[in-house]
Amino acid sequence: MYRRNFVKLSATAVAALLFSRVTYAGGSAALMNTPDEVWGQAGGDWFRLTRSGGKFNYNDVEVSIQPNSNASGVYVRSPSTALTGIRLKWKHQTNTSAKVLGDHWERTYGDVGWKTPDGNVKNPWYVLLNDDKHTACFGVKTGANTICWWAVNAGSIELTLDTHSGGSGVQLGTRKLHAADIVTTESAATENAFATATRFCKLMCDKPRLPKQPVYGINDWYFAYGNNSAKLIKETTALMAELVTDTGNRPFSVIDAGWAQYSPLLPGDGGWNEDFSKPNDKFKDMHQLGDDIKKLGMRPGLWMRPLCARHDEKASLLAPKIPGRDDPKSPVLDPTIPENIERIKHYFDVYKQWGYEMVKHDFSTDDITGRWGFQMRESITSPGWSFYDKTKTTAEIINHLYSAIRNAAGDDIYVIGCNTMSHLSAGQFELNRIGDDTSGKEWARVKKMGVNTMGFRLPQHNNFYAVDGDCVGLTTDISWERNKQWMQLLTESGAPLFISAQPEATGAAQKSFIKECFAKAAKVQPTGEPLDWLTNPFPSKWKLNNREVDFNWD
Repeated sequence: MYRRNFVKLSATAVAALLFSRVTYAGGSAALMNTPDEVWGQAGGDWFRLTRSGGKFNYNDVEVSIQPNSNASGVYVRSPSTALTGIRLKWKHQTNTSAKVLGDHWERTYGDVGWKTPDGNVKNPWYVLLNDDKHTACFGVKTGANTICWWAVNAGSIELTLDTHSGGSGVQLGTRKLHAADIVTTESAATENAFATATRFCKLMCDKPRLPKQPVYGINDWYFAYGNNSAKLIKETTALMAELVTDTGNRPFSVIDAGWAQYSPLLPGDGGWNEDFSKPNDKFKDMHQLGDDIKKLGMRPGLWMRPLCARHDEKASLLAPKIPGRDDPKSPVLDPTIPENIERIKHYFDVYKQWGYEMVKHDFSTDDITGRWGFQMRESITSPGWSFYDKTKTTAEIINHLYSAIRNAAGDDIYVIGCNTMSHLSAGQFELNRIGDDTSGKEWARVKKMGVNTMGFRLPQHNNFYAVDGDCVGLTTDISWERNKQWMQLLTESGAPLFISAQPEATGAAQKSFIKECFAKAAKVQPTGEPLDWLTNPFPSKWKLNNREVDFNWD
């Protein structure tokens, strides 16, 4: 890398100036300059590496950065040091008038938006800087082998690559870790920030795995909340199937939590189950239920939680107890143990035999780390513990789990990730739940978790996966006037539409609109664009199907 090859830009905007100073021209792509500083971490201590030629070294720790097609590959060696992190730092005086947009580790929690730069804030996976005239983008490619975040300080921009294995340093031994591939771009003269963000998401993911047709359908969670049954599923499927007009792309009927064999320690708890290859007494025959759903005109899908262990599981198969993962009634499988991976793969073999065409898997990030995404501000997990396999980073362990699920599902089952690491889900799963749960009870939660995530993660749609903004909880607890708007946004955004419709709340007006929405959702549509997202964390002005639409979320 040569600093004399800085990109020459005529723009004088703040973001353009930042971009020009930390990038250089590498063929047809812009690449990051060699960082001004490289730091490593072992335990809680950071140490600075010294540059020697094209590498950075400290004792046995070595970091090299090499051009890798349109990216800058970061490679790490650490034969004996249990490494917990690497930090790359590019010096630059960042103007505080710019706004930054970061992503989230897994789902969003109503907290994403354009904000004032703050060096104490971690921006997971990527960060965009905008000053109303220009947008500069910095990120890592999807599928990275470390968990990455960016920090924008007054005097620098930094990328941290978390190399923990659980709560301890990874023990790499003699192997070289391909930690991440850094990519960057800036807005073209005619692009607004949303268009640049969308193009950047495409740059970050080389091979998204996408549904063959648009996905839409129903889900029972937001009116049943686990109190479901085969009888209820058939009744609601029959009710909603009457509203389907596109027989060339039939909707899904997804059976959510509540169908699998209960743990004797948690009877009736749909969120924690004993065996996801066996139904409980409310369902009995899942193969027959899948056939019944097909006869009614929909495609069967179901929910599962892959890392649930049995109540009497062998201790040797369990992940260590840590804060957030220490309930003796809810033991968690260690995903680094091959026997556990084989169990999860077996579940998918069973689902194939039953004839299910979609599986939504949930809770894996929380089960692996003991934390939800919003709790990962200081660290991804609590310190001082390890998986059975200490030689792989947490990101590598998650990648292996996702690959096992993907391979077991094959080409016959669409997979929805829920509570999955977003950047690691891309390229693995056809769909990803991009926000925390909406609601069939509280409108404020729908606005917070639904509208916010759609506003700021739609650039990922069909570039990472099909973005699932979660369901319309159509119940008597939320007014139809509000839910109708939420349903319209999901329908006309081009993203998947799932409706969780309580029969008592589904009258003539609702049926008529659902029928209209199903017909639209079955067809490919342009991705919606939030027009006021630079200033509004809950965008109310949208471009949908080439027309402007105003929503009143309050």
